[in-house]
Amino acid sequence: MGVSCLCLILVVTLFFRQSVCQQPNTDGYFVSQFLKDMGVKTSQVHNFSNPVCSWQGVFCSNQENVVKFVASGLGLSGLVSDNTIGKLRNLQSLDLSRNKITGLPSDFWSLGSLKILNLSYNQISGSLSSNIGNFGVLESMDLSFNNFSGNVPESISSLANLQVLKLQHNGFEFVIPRGIINCKSLVSMDFSRNQLNGTLPKGFAAAFPKLISSNLAGNEIHGRSSDLSGMVSVTFLNISSNLFQGSIVDVFRGPLEVIDLSHNQFQGHISQVNFSSSFSWSQLVYLDLSENQLSGAFSENLNKAQNLQYLNIAYNRFSRQKFLQIDNFPKLEYLNLSKTNLVGHIPVEISLLSNLRTLDLSKNHLSSRIPPLSTKRLQTFDVSYNNLTGNIPLSILKKLPRMGKFNFSYNNLTLCATRLSTKTLKSAFIGSLNSCPIAANPSLFKRKSSTHRGLKLALVLAFSLICLLVGLLFFAFGCRRKTRMWAVKQYSYKKEQIISGPFSFQTDSTTWVADVKQATSVPVVIFEKPLLNFTFADLLSATSNFDRGTLLAEGRFGPVYRGFLQGGIHVAVKVLVHGSTMTDHEAARELEYLGRIKHPNLVPLTGYCLAGEQRIAIYDYMENGNLQNLLHDLPLGLQTIEDWSTDTWEEDNNGIQNVGSEGLLTTWRFRYKIALGTARALAFLHHGCSPPIIHIDVKSSSVYLDMNLEPRLSDFGLAKIFGHSIEDEIARGTPGYVPPEFLLPESGSPKGATPYSDVYGFGIVLFELVTGKKPAEDAYEDKETTLVSWVRGLVRKNEGSRAIDPKIRGTGPKSQFVEALKIGYLCTADHPSKRPSMQQVVGLLKDIEPSMN
Repeated sequence: MGVSCLCLILVVTLFFRQSVCQQPNTDGYFVSQFLKDMGVKTSQVHNFSNPVCSWQGVFCSNQENVVKFVASGLGLSGLVSDNTIGKLRNLQSLDLSRNKITGLPSDFWSLGSLKILNLSYNQISGSLSSNIGNFGVLESMDLSFNNFSGNVPESISSLANLQVLKLQHNGFEFVIPRGIINCKSLVSMDFSRNQLNGTLPKGFAAAFPKLISSNLAGNEIHGRSSDLSGMVSVTFLNISSNLFQGSIVDVFRGPLEVIDLSHNQFQGHISQVNFSSSFSWSQLVYLDLSENQLSGAFSENLNKAQNLQYLNIAYNRFSRQKFLQIDNFPKLEYLNLSKTNLVGHIPVEISLLSNLRTLDLSKNHLSSRIPPLSTKRLQTFDVSYNNLTGNIPLSILKKLPRMGKFNFSYNNLTLCATRLSTKTLKSAFIGSLNSCPIAANPSLFKRKSSTHRGLKLALVLAFSLICLLVGLLFFAFGCRRKTRMWAVKQYSYKKEQIISGPFSFQTDSTTWVADVKQATSVPVVIFEKPLLNFTFADLLSATSNFDRGTLLAEGRFGPVYRGFLQGGIHVAVKVLVHGSTMTDHEAARELEYLGRIKHPNLVPLTGYCLAGEQRIAIYDYMENGNLQNLLHDLPLGLQTIEDWSTDTWEEDNNGIQNVGSEGLLTTWRFRYKIALGTARALAFLHHGCSPPIIHIDVKSSSVYLDMNLEPRLSDFGLAKIFGHSIEDEIARGTPGYVPPEFLLPESGSPKGATPYSDVYGFGIVLFELVTGKKPAEDAYEDKETTLVSWVRGLVRKNEGSRAIDPKIRGTGPKSQFVEALKIGYLCTADHPSKRPSMQQVVGLLKDIEPSMN
């Protein structure tokens, strides 16, 4: 009986203690109710029976009023309920970042004392309430990395005390509101990685006298460079991946230390920057001007930026010039001068850059030898596509195992690669000569005795020479046997000398005619080798008279043949059989233009030939076939005779055979790489070319893999050569890829193809990569179902994980697969205006990039 009474007294005591600490309508009650609703259980950290001001993350002005609440990274999930934190009337600082909160309560906007608000890294969706204007004393607002959509409300104009504004990585749309001009206390603003468009508000640049950091990257904001002048205090400026135009000169003003203008349409000369202005090159530490339309010289002015740590001016239109005076940049860590028209040699002083981590000098006209590099931090080194000669320094070869990326291809270099794999030699040293001394046993050269030493050495060398000769004989017979049929075809054709036309050729699905009288009189233009006088006769020889045995595929524009031009030039010859609406002069001009368009993720147009009515496009040969073939037509590691990689599969164990054996295509990392590369190619065509190039026929069979297994998009720009008729044909074909606006044009939809038509096609390719299914005619539950309707239905029901290809399931986080499907969902919206741009798609894909682990 006594024990029972004691237990009863303890229970009553605990009850009253708890009720005292959680009286209704007190801050303690509101905070505890919030934590309980969001899934936090009582613990030593949050013991709901203790006074609220003793809890971790809770700060009070006295024992009653909570003024600061930090609940970052507690795993809070779901919608925040009314009558919880929205009732903390004295709250001045709130941090709920890094949780899984999906929505805010209606009374949240009544926190009129709030000065600091951090809701970053959550899953809050929907529009940002116009009641944000109630936060009249707010100084810092971070809503980044959420799912907000719609416009940024005009009521932001009420936040006159706002100093820090972070809205990056959301889905905000439309224009930056005019009301932002009233936030004159801003020190830092970040609108990057949204879907903002239109122009900047009038007077935007000069409206913020205290602004230090401005980030508008990854949107579709239009503007002129003059819109950015007037930023008197900005030291950090990033407007990359937008649609700004005008002279670059107007941007270089004030105390700028970090400038990123990449992926825009700026023009002008760096040398025209006005040195009498307030800008000083010596204060600059970060400069990225890559992928614009800059011209002229850059060396003289940049040589004065001695504090630079990051410099990227790749892919512009600079005039030919020599290398920078490299000893002016002792702090440089990143240097990308790819495709900047450099000539001359690489200066030996580059070895003095002890902090250098990335050096990209690819796609220039550099000659002579590669100087030794003593820097120990180098992780990326690319000198491909130059005219470099001589031996690759041993000091560089020793660093390669520790580097993340390197490429010496397409030069005239020599190396002794005793410790490099065959795969590395074929991917990073294409065109290099692997020449090592005859291997000898070191013990043969040790001094065991002085007698007979010369005789023994002579015998060893003689034996080595005999072995070498025997090996060469076997190699010669092997090569002769391996290429016998090809050689016979080449020889027999040349022997016959059939050079008078017209010529008629037949495939399984079409017959095409080259109305040419003399094959030797029709020139073949090869862009990189203008001095080689190829003719149509050489094309006939290279393809064995366009024999069916060299036929690789029959694509949308016509048949594709494999060929070897004189000099070992391995090409794919595409005959455009649909009949162009252009004259010969117009077609030649267009093909010349397409030949100048270079991007790491585009199949390069090597040359062309105008043979009567036929337009023949000549491309670099893609060793590893196309994505459709790899995903759908073949078991991994097997070959189809219609693929570009015909002989590679059969005779080369380092082609796609390795993709199957190593399981690359069954990994999420590899498929993600294909998706990102294809997206970058389309973004370059849409935003990096003027006028923009619309592909029109984006599909998995248009995505090829080169020798390095890098994705490359083909057939870009060909649709224009044929005029509008080919658009109509494409709209009627390729089941599963046709945008809805082509099939059921609405009054509000644009007439004809637009960049958003390409976005739709890319979305389907992304679906294919994640699901492994075909766009149409696959095993779906309903015969009328397509890949698009199936995946979009699953995503709408939050069941996207059901669509993941079993082959890649488990090779990456499920959340990344689902996010990729959501990106595809955005790309395949029914109305074109609802789809993101390809620049935005690239940004979205980068956000889910798989880790290196």
